[in-house]
Amino acid sequence: MSSTPIKLIVGLGNPGARYVETRHNAGFLVVDELAKNWNSSFRSKTFSFSKTLAEEAKTEPLLIKPLTFMNLSGQAVQAYQTKLKLKPEQILVIHDDLDLPLGKLRFKAGGGGAGGQNGIKDIIRRIGPDFIRLKIGIDRPPQEWKVENWVLSKFKPEEKELIHKVIHNATKAVDKLLIEGLEPTMAEYNRLDLR
Repeated sequence: MSSTPIKLIVGLGNPGARYVETRHNAGFLVVDELAKNWNSSFRSKTFSFSKTLAEEAKTEPLLIKPLTFMNLSGQAVQAYQTKLKLKPEQILVIHDDLDLPLGKLRFKAGGGGAGGQNGIKDIIRRIGPDFIRLKIGIDRPPQEWKVENWVLSKFKPEEKELIHKVIHNATKAVDKLLIEGLEPTMAEYNRLDLR
């Protein structure tokens, strides 16, 4: 596992009011909270971004929210990777994951496939698989739901408190990652279960 400092933090989601607080926008929810915690805001309309600095961090990561819709997320990631001359392992991508239950988060060091997540699939296609991921569990849909409808659905009222805890812990985990590195962060947060 790499100790390369994170220079780019990408939250995946879909732009527009219709997608606010949907399961697929878990990445947006986390980077919005990070920006708020770091007294920063998003400025650009091309690929939303803001330079932010965690006070104790050894790095100054840029936060971005691609506005290309989920399936083309790799465009923004590739553009910033090229602009900032980054190695993939200097990039953290935060995204929803159907295979994790709501209430769990999981860091993954580079490598591997997309696990059915189209935003991740596009990023892998454009920059390779060696970036770091923070997966936010959103659960599998009930049997009667189509996956596409599930990921674009809003969290149920009874899930709101839990998703707020998840977002809060995800931001704490990112802060720890920036200060202490990947291994201690994985050791603490990959086993965390907020359910």
